[in-house]
Amino acid sequence: MSQTDTLLVELGTEELPPKALRALGTAFRDGIVGGLAQRGLEHGAVQWFASPRRLAVLIDAVALQAPDREQEIQGPPADKARDEQGNWTPAALGFARKQGLEPDALSVVDTPKGPRLCLRTTLRGAQLRADFNDIIHASIRELPIPKRMRWGASRVEFVRPVHWVVAMLGSECDFGPVLGLPTGNTTRGHRFHSSGEIRLQRPQEYAEKLAAAKVIADFDERQAMIRAQIEVEASALQAHAVIDPDLLDEVTGLVEWPVALTGNFESRFLSVPAEALVSSMKEHQKYFHLVDADGALLPHFITLCNIESTDPAQVIAGNERVIRPRLSDAAFFFETDKKQSLHSRLDGLRTIVFQQKLGSLYDKSQRVARLAGELAALLGGNAADAQRAGLLCKADLGTQMVLEFADMQGIAGAYYARHDGESENVAAAVEEHYWPRYAGDRLPTGLTAAAVGVADRLDTLVGIFGIGQPPTGSRDPFALRRASLAVLRILVEKELDLDLRSCLALAADGYAPGTLLEGTADQVLDYMLERFRAWYEEMDIPAEVFRAVSANKPGRPLDIQRRVLAVHAFSRLPEAAALAAANKRVGNILDKLEAGFAFGEVRDDLLQDPAEQALAERLATLGSTSEAHLAAGAYSEALSCLAALQGPVDAFFDDVMVNTEDAALRSNRLNLLHSLRERFLRVADISLLAVPRQS
Repeated sequence: MSQTDTLLVELGTEELPPKALRALGTAFRDGIVGGLAQRGLEHGAVQWFASPRRLAVLIDAVALQAPDREQEIQGPPADKARDEQGNWTPAALGFARKQGLEPDALSVVDTPKGPRLCLRTTLRGAQLRADFNDIIHASIRELPIPKRMRWGASRVEFVRPVHWVVAMLGSECDFGPVLGLPTGNTTRGHRFHSSGEIRLQRPQEYAEKLAAAKVIADFDERQAMIRAQIEVEASALQAHAVIDPDLLDEVTGLVEWPVALTGNFESRFLSVPAEALVSSMKEHQKYFHLVDADGALLPHFITLCNIESTDPAQVIAGNERVIRPRLSDAAFFFETDKKQSLHSRLDGLRTIVFQQKLGSLYDKSQRVARLAGELAALLGGNAADAQRAGLLCKADLGTQMVLEFADMQGIAGAYYARHDGESENVAAAVEEHYWPRYAGDRLPTGLTAAAVGVADRLDTLVGIFGIGQPPTGSRDPFALRRASLAVLRILVEKELDLDLRSCLALAADGYAPGTLLEGTADQVLDYMLERFRAWYEEMDIPAEVFRAVSANKPGRPLDIQRRVLAVHAFSRLPEAAALAAANKRVGNILDKLEAGFAFGEVRDDLLQDPAEQALAERLATLGSTSEAHLAAGAYSEALSCLAALQGPVDAFFDDVMVNTEDAALRSNRLNLLHSLRERFLRVADISLLAVPRQS
């Protein structure tokens, strides 16, 4: 058994970016572990650490040397290694020279292709002591740092200045310079609660000695402490703390010794939209807000300090002083904005450019209003409300509230719409037309909001594609991918059976003649439906299932979803493989027919072979049932019904000659096959399924 020891690496730095700290910590761990794996060095448990002033990795039982391994390098065939006189051939000499040997040092080995010249060598296993420095440097190079910085006169680059480096294997700690600094066994504790260097005798002391120096180095442990402290503070007020995961990660990246404190603000600020207050507290001060049992905002907040103050009241008072002006600003913006109605702000949108070739936000709001009304009418909703909401949905972009708090767009508009006396349906749509904002986000709740949300995104898609600026692999400045997926989600998950092809045509009609390129609507349709591929990949539905459905060029996302799920279910039936193969065979036969061949009805009097009679009879029997299922949109039931055709179809191809010399019989059999294929094509082209035959 090879000798092992415990490994510790720590980079001591200036304060690291808090939002990136978790990613940096896990990436540093993965780099060190990957470097060991690359060299065949086995190890035990891995622990990673990340705090504002350090990244570290601790690994138990790391092999100090990898096992030796045998290497076999094969050369030319043995029968071509010597000539008739027994001399080495150029091929053998060249192979030996390449290996730095004389030909006589080579051996012969049997291979599946016959005996060949061979060089067998033993490769010495990697030694951790020799490679430790390289492993650390390689891990540092691979860290996800978009922009590195230099400091002092050094040309060394890192995300922040580095002040010390710990690199230990057991008690050994001198492994050459890293980032221009010598490696050692001394670390440092909390910037304010600790002073001087901390000497480590062995790596296992790392977390314990840092904790004694007021540093909780383990990111997850520190985060759990923060969560627990927040919940204790909230329970003291009989409140619930809203712990946003991203904010929790960021705060964990800001402190090494977390201390939660509760502050307060004046209740008068609660008349301001809660979202603006929360934004002020969260984005600017990194505070956690509190709500009551009904979810209403309370005039308290929880802040995390990086010191254990002897006078916490002073710390709390300082935080309260800092947040008060921000809340006052939010209150001022809110009261000032309410003095002007949303509708009166529409003219102000004329000065805000949507896109240079597509006009202003005023122009866009006019197009969205018209399209939203038409979509609402198609869905059986309130067209007047949708049109009104579409007109007002961008009006809050010129308010002081949104100019100060960008994440209030839509939310502020809804508050102002209610203040102006707009209907609740319209006010809700002004806010919710932005939903979903990201993958997995909530959908608009009502038909009006859904209609406005779809109209807004389709207008953008058609406009940007129409001026020849579709997204590329690296650029999507108008977030058209996200817009496409949002439309698909709204239509599918809310079960809104709209035809995208028609909707895109309506959207294109909103632009002045000559603005959009020819064929824009079709291009956008293809682009949007292609987004379904990633959708179904996440559902573990094979790509060929979607190809089978899309072969018919459908345009209704809800209908596409139902067909895909039906075809996926069908593909797992025992009969699926044979029927997919039969449909492919039928397609090949029919595709070879001369252009202009006219299909007709199947004539019973020309059905001579028992197998073709059985298929025709079964097709007629099942046809009416499958048609009833199709009429109801029950695609799974229709395909399950047609699966019973496997036996008659197999018998037909076993016993019947389609291309018989008798023209009447041949045409009738082709009509029968055409009828068979059309039954399946009503759902999808199942010949495109790659279904393995079940044994």
